[in-house]
Amino acid sequence: METLLNLYQFTGVAQAEYRHVIMLVIGLSFITLAIVKHYEPLLLVPIGFGILIGNIPFAMEMNLGIYQPGSVLNYLYFGVIKGIYPPLIFLGIGAMTDFSALLSNPKLVLLGAAAQVGIFLTLIGALYLGFSPAESGAIGIIGGADGPTAIFLSSQLAIDLLGPIAISAYSYMALVPVIQPPIMRLLTTKKERLIRMKPHKPASRRQKILFPIITFLICAFLAPGAIALLGMLCFGNLLKESGVTERLAQTARAAFIDVVTILLGVTVGASTQADVFLTFRSVQIFALGAASFAIATAGGVIFAKLMNLFLKEKINPLIGAAGVSAVPDSARVVQMVALEEDHGNYLLMQAMGPNVAGVIGSAIAAGVLWAVLT
Repeated sequence: METLLNLYQFTGVAQAEYRHVIMLVIGLSFITLAIVKHYEPLLLVPIGFGILIGNIPFAMEMNLGIYQPGSVLNYLYFGVIKGIYPPLIFLGIGAMTDFSALLSNPKLVLLGAAAQVGIFLTLIGALYLGFSPAESGAIGIIGGADGPTAIFLSSQLAIDLLGPIAISAYSYMALVPVIQPPIMRLLTTKKERLIRMKPHKPASRRQKILFPIITFLICAFLAPGAIALLGMLCFGNLLKESGVTERLAQTARAAFIDVVTILLGVTVGASTQADVFLTFRSVQIFALGAASFAIATAGGVIFAKLMNLFLKEKINPLIGAAGVSAVPDSARVVQMVALEEDHGNYLLMQAMGPNVAGVIGSAIAAGVLWAVLT
């Protein structure tokens, strides 16, 4: 009986408390949203199951926790806390991204820049709530709707807040189809939503090859803090567009990014241990993240409306919402809202311009914040 009692003390049942139950419910909710609603399943399934892994209670003597040095999970988490996984994700994103829409209509890069306003306004809000400048910068980047960038910047500026920031960023990325449409409809008129845009002209092979090289050199000199993220993004895109490294590009955008996504998702999910994650600061971060994402969406739409005051050939303001970095989900949402008004109005390719510009913009913003707040 004494042996059985000792064994019981090492079970999860003996160690469990209400906070573990709450986190397990959150993890199951993520998995349900991914499977039933198809909200970013490649992200939410690994993160959701990671939450389950990280919130099975255990006796501390067993050295199983993700924050315990020497545990298996702690070794896997090393790639998160040292900012290794995010640049590798960017390599895969670059290898699967087509910048043609941006090259054919360069002015759309302004929409990607305008959407980053959410980052800096949220930074101010976080400072007002008592977060340190470094923590505020890490929280603000949630507005870019770019999970890898949020993780990378948090690993450099606010490692203690990495779990809540990462979960917040990926949650709002997954909820793009829910959050963005009401804001887009509120800020545009029916007439504006009916605007049709001309198909973009195809970019030449030379343009596609030169774009990642020139973009990296310009942006890296202006914001050296973005070298890791932007460098891997542009390198991945060069592999794709060069025409001589297709095997490397295929690996980067397929098996390689899938492996890193699994490791990143599971370890980020596992980092949300109940005793670390369920705090008032986490609630504040989620609230600030929601505000940041909403402001970023609104900023892109409003700036598109302002551009129309000076453009002869009007652009549909809906594409401004794609200025956040959620590629390609924000562009798909633009397409969905436009088709609701006009079944023949296809804006997907036009929306991809500000969408990929937003990826570049959020990486630059992260580099600037890292330089200023370190």
